[in-house]
Amino acid sequence: MTDPAAHTAHAPSDTSGPMRAAIIGTGAIANAHAKAIAATPNAELVAVVDRDAEAAGRFAELWGNPAGPAVASSLDALLAARNVEVLHICTPPGVHAEQAIAAFDAGLHVICEKPAALSLGELDAMTEAASRNDRRLAVVFQQRTGTAAAHVRQLLESGALGRPLVATCETLWYRDPAYFAVPWRGRWATEGGGPTLGLGIHQIDLLAWLLGDWASVHGRLWRLARETEMEDVSTATVEFENGVVASVTTSALSPREVSTIRIDTELATVTVDHLYGHGHEHWRISPAPHVHESMAARWALPEAEEASGHEPLVRDIYRALVTGGPLPPTASDPARSFEIVTAIYSSAATGRTVTRQTLRDDTDRLRSLESPITDLRR
Repeated sequence: MTDPAAHTAHAPSDTSGPMRAAIIGTGAIANAHAKAIAATPNAELVAVVDRDAEAAGRFAELWGNPAGPAVASSLDALLAARNVEVLHICTPPGVHAEQAIAAFDAGLHVICEKPAALSLGELDAMTEAASRNDRRLAVVFQQRTGTAAAHVRQLLESGALGRPLVATCETLWYRDPAYFAVPWRGRWATEGGGPTLGLGIHQIDLLAWLLGDWASVHGRLWRLARETEMEDVSTATVEFENGVVASVTTSALSPREVSTIRIDTELATVTVDHLYGHGHEHWRISPAPHVHESMAARWALPEAEEASGHEPLVRDIYRALVTGGPLPPTASDPARSFEIVTAIYSSAATGRTVTRQTLRDDTDRLRSLESPITDLRR
C-alpha cells in the first residue's frame, strides 16, 4: 500500500528538456509504453518499478540507455525521489486507483492502461485527484488513434455522410481456460469485470469516440463456457444522444477473432474490421446506391497514413503535457466508455434500461461491477 501523505510535495515541472517518465508494472504491455516513450522526442524513461525486482531489472536493461532507467524499490520510493513527472501505470487493474491517486498527490501526471479501475467510483476518485492537483489523467484507448479513425470521425461530425442511424460493435475474441487461470483474472475483486470490461471496452470506446455521448443502455451478461466469476459473453443495446442505436456484443469464446464496428448513415456504411489495431486497409466507406461517385470520392482516406497504436497516443499526450494544454481528443473523456460498460453491468443486474441520468443511482455498481450472470454452461 502507498501512503499519499508521505509524498504530498509536487514533483518538479521543468519542461525545458524531455519530460521524465516512469513505468510501474513491467509485464507485456509495459513494452508498448517503453517503445512509445522511446519514440517520443519530449519524453524520457528514467525509472521503472515492479514488485518483482528481477523482472524490473531485466526490463530496465532491455529498454535502458547509457544513463538508465533506474530501478526503484517501490512506488513510494519512486515518488519520494521527486525525479519523475509522468507515471505510466501498467499493473493489473486492482491497484490502478491507489497508484494513480498517490502519483497525483505527488504532483505527477498519469497515463494508465485500461481498464483504468475496478469500478466507476474508483475512476471518479482518480479524476478528482487529478483535478485537485491540476494534473492530467490519460487512459490508454489507443484504438482512437490513426489517420483513418480521425478521418471517419471528422466525416461523421461534419455531416458529410448524412445522419448516422444504426451501428454494430463486436469484440469477438478467444481466451482459453488457461487465460483465466492467471491468479488475478476471472475474479471481481482483482479484475473488476469480465471480457466486457477487459476486452470489449476498446471497441466500445472507439464506437463512442466516433458517435459521441451515450443516452441509454440495456444489457445482459452470459456465462457459457469458462470457469470464471464473471461473464464470458455480453450483449447490449446502446442508444446514443444523436439517435444512433447500436448493438454491442463481446465474447471471449470466438475462435475466429475479429474486432468490428459498422456504422450505417443516410449516405454510406462505414466499417472497420481488425483485431488489435487498425490501419487504412481495415477501413471501408461504402456509398449508398443513390450517392454519386463524385461525392463518394470526397470521402477517401487521406494519402498520408498512420496506424493506430500506443506510439501516436503517447506522442500526442506528451505534446499536450509539455505545452500545458488540454489532452487531445484521443486521450480525453476517460470515463465515457467506462460508463457504458458500467451501464451494461447495471442493466444486467437490475433488468432495467440505464440512462446517463440514472447510472449513478446504482450505488452497488459504482462500488463494484459485480452482477448476477445468466449461467448456461452445460
